Amino acid sequence: MRFAAPARYDFAGTLHGLAVIHGDPTLSVGSREAWFATRTPDGPGTLHLTFSDGFVHAEAFGPGADWLMARADAVAGLRDDLTGFPELARRHPLVARLAHEHAGLRMGATGRIFHHLVPAILYQKVTGIEAQQGYRKVLRHFTTEPAPGPFARLRLPPDPEAVAATPYWVFHPFGIEQKRAETLRRAAAQAAALERSPDATAATARLVSIRGIGPWTAAEVTRVAFGDPDAVSVGDYHLKNVVAYALTGAARGTDEHMLELLAPYAGHRGRVCTLFAAAGIGAPRFGPRMPLRSFARF
Repeated sequence: MRFAAPARYDFAGTLHGLAVIHGDPTLSVGSREAWFATRTPDGPGTLHLTFSDGFVHAEAFGPGADWLMARADAVAGLRDDLTGFPELARRHPLVARLAHEHAGLRMGATGRIFHHLVPAILYQKVTGIEAQQGYRKVLRHFTTEPAPGPFARLRLPPDPEAVAATPYWVFHPFGIEQKRAETLRRAAAQAAALERSPDATAATARLVSIRGIGPWTAAEVTRVAFGDPDAVSVGDYHLKNVVAYALTGAARGTDEHMLELLAPYAGHRGRVCTLFAAAGIGAPRFGPRMPLRSFARF
């Protein structure tokens, strides 16, 4: 199956956006080829996407192949609706320039919530390296079966029933302390209800009703699961400073100020943040970096 891509389509940038954690083992993205493994309602499946001659070509493997093929264009960001955004982007010269320079960047939507909720929870209040290490250990522990298809290095996300049934102390050697482990277990117990969410608004309401999950985690998930262009990760350690610096030149900001600055882009606030990330914009850094910790040794 193949799908027509928009002009200047950024295949790699769009597919890289599906990773909540850098280097997600369930995803492999090259310049013109990507693999994505997940657990669908029909069972495990792997989606293989390639990009050539203006078309995205899709094939899938495993029991979940048909489910994935029915959503392949959404995963590739080809259902992303930019209606109204060019007009909004003109409200600030930097946003307008980035919208032009990254006109081919799209927001993919996988349709899977728990898949992305796992790394989002593991990313709470820790550094990226700590989150990556914990996530890889969780995947190695819970996913012993290979992902369908020929890409041997790809891993499936954990089965929520297995996670919900696992005592919190099992996560400790993975570098995951009791608070995040218990949040992950509670989320796993609600995974079936979460997956029935019809849209990002409903999913957000269900996510934040789970103890230990707040606006940041919910936004990280809905941005990828639903391709939500308005998802803003309130509470992020860096994002408030990035937005303030990009739009005003101030080196530091607050969540409240960030939301005020993004208000003119309502409906596409998350897309603006994605453009800043794609352009590599960061606020000036002061002081030492956050130290790495090993919860496994506590």
